[in-house]
Amino acid sequence: RQRALLWAVLLAAWEAAWGQLRYSVPEEMPKGSFVGDVAKDLGLQLPALRDRGVHITETGRTQYFSLHGKTGHLVTAERIDREQLCRLVEKCVLRCELIVEGQMQVYGIEVEITDINDNAPSFREAETELRMSEMIAPGARFPLPRAHDPDTGRNSLQSYELSGDEHFSLAVQAGPGGDQRPELVLAKALDREEAAFHELVLRAMDGGDPARTGTARIRVTVLDANDNAPVFSQAEYTVRVPEDMPVGSVLLTVTATDDDDGLYGLVKYSMKKATDMESDIFHLDTETGVLKLSRILDFEEGVSYELEVQAHDSGALFDIAKVTITVTDVNDNAPEMTVSSKLNEIPEDAQPGTVVALLHVQDRDSGTNGEVHCSIDKDVPFRLEKSFKDYYRVVTARELDREQVSEYNVTSSFELLLTAVDAGEPVRSGSVQICVNVTDANDNPPVFAQDRYRVTLHEDAPPGSAVLNLSASDADTGTNARITYGFGKMPTKALQKFVVDAESGSITLQEALDFEDTRSFSLAMEAKDGGGLVAQCKVEVEVLDVNDNRPEI
Repeated sequence: RQRALLWAVLLAAWEAAWGQLRYSVPEEMPKGSFVGDVAKDLGLQLPALRDRGVHITETGRTQYFSLHGKTGHLVTAERIDREQLCRLVEKCVLRCELIVEGQMQVYGIEVEITDINDNAPSFREAETELRMSEMIAPGARFPLPRAHDPDTGRNSLQSYELSGDEHFSLAVQAGPGGDQRPELVLAKALDREEAAFHELVLRAMDGGDPARTGTARIRVTVLDANDNAPVFSQAEYTVRVPEDMPVGSVLLTVTATDDDDGLYGLVKYSMKKATDMESDIFHLDTETGVLKLSRILDFEEGVSYELEVQAHDSGALFDIAKVTITVTDVNDNAPEMTVSSKLNEIPEDAQPGTVVALLHVQDRDSGTNGEVHCSIDKDVPFRLEKSFKDYYRVVTARELDREQVSEYNVTSSFELLLTAVDAGEPVRSGSVQICVNVTDANDNPPVFAQDRYRVTLHEDAPPGSAVLNLSASDADTGTNARITYGFGKMPTKALQKFVVDAESGSITLQEALDFEDTRSFSLAMEAKDGGGLVAQCKVEVEVLDVNDNRPEI
């Protein structure tokens, strides 16, 4: 037992490492029932479940599982009925994905829904009438209605019992698929004058604990002699139909003949329906044997159907034939693209290969109709990468430049860029639009309009006089584009004579000039943005002489 437990732990760890978890849970468990410890199996810490945006996604319309945020347990979100979900399959497996947005990681989860004995065997009709000629020899066999039990394994239908009188016994034959087919065996010759009717009870039992049973009443009417049974033209009829065949279309016609005359030679047809769904989909005309389509087919719902048709005369003699209907797929479903996770914004200096979004692509068709090719327009700096099964990642293909284009629209119809196209005929496609905002990085320094400016001032200009209005521009945005002005390294005398406004870049005279003392000044000017990048220029100030001195003798 310890070795088995160790093997199970190692298997779970191996599957978790490869992005796949498997659990099992009985059907009909109440909402909130424990399924598996996802956090433990994936090695996720409980605080990380909330911080990394961990959630469960499922492809169907109903959410059957959810993740408990405090415990990290996978729990049921709805009461699950195995027979409703997995009517046509032996092993019932529900699949979902666990997405860790913070890691851009996807883990597949498979949950097997195990059967409980919550259904009793049942007959489609509570009472069946058989009509037999008194001339039928002992040993003759007659098909009895079959019971249906949607449970599986030991909980499904296991055996039949017959109670009634000594004229009949029960035989059970194995069908091609291993199903049990009860037959009524005539054990003793009938005598209509002795008994015109026989009342029997057919009981069906499953193997559950405790066992469940269902019953049907069999009424046998004894008729006068009818020595010829109807005979079908074929023992088996087969037909292939596309799933988009219109309702009311004729699928095929079954025919049987009877060599008797009168009422004993009049043949009527009936369909032994195994399930309610088949009775809803197909209709057999009792008089003509024409089999028509009563409801729209869906290849994704059922790929083939096997019907058992019976031709019987008025004397209750009959023949049985099998009808196999194969449904072929048509490309009636377009690929569906959904955004599982995405970034609202990305810095323009993000490294190539940065994950921007996680997409899920699904096409409900099969074969080539379900093969999907995904693409993204080549004019944007993004590319698609396969992630996990039907998941794709949108990643940066090269460095971004916000100043070139500040917003990329990723989509697919016409000018839209992200598409999923199947390989069917006609081709169907799906699209999704993702808006990725590129945030600014301080990758552009301020720029002066000129590297060198020349201005002149008369030496008698008063302090406060405007010298020059400097202006620099920056291609960045926000704080990175906010520019302040100042002086660079230069002589103290120049710093004493001039002052610059840090916000406007306006240079003004601070002290009076004297041509006879200094005839020119070279000002080193700087423009600095909010990210620390600096631009420089020179301002040459020429002092002009005025007649402010008298001659001296």
